[in-house]
Amino acid sequence: MAHPVDVHVGKRIRHRRWLVGMTQQQLAECVGIKFQQIQKYETGANRVSASRLWDIAEALDVPVSFFFEGIENESAAEEGAAESVPADIMGDKEALDLVRSYYAIPENQRRRLFELARVLSDVA
Repeated sequence: MAHPVDVHVGKRIRHRRWLVGMTQQQLAECVGIKFQQIQKYETGANRVSASRLWDIAEALDVPVSFFFEGIENESAAEEGAAESVPADIMGDKEALDLVRSYYAIPENQRRRLFELARVLSDVA
């Protein structure tokens, strides 16, 4: 079974890769490994060595500490903290795609959509 820290680091790698619009293949090429290895890192199946994490951080233009952000919150959520929103919502590809699409909408329409979403969430 994968260690929770390895899973968290993998999720953060995937999250950042999605944010910058990079494929697993592109990241693998930047780091000098096969894309299958990136897949294994992202699922937590394989641990990322310190030197490899350094290379990934450089390729994704973030400090190494980025990959450990939020790990305390994730631990608290696993201990039974009930939330209506997942602790790592931006780690979800669908949520990230929704945010990207939202900001692609012209500002006046985006404001109206936001108000609609607010009304709908109050009703639900």
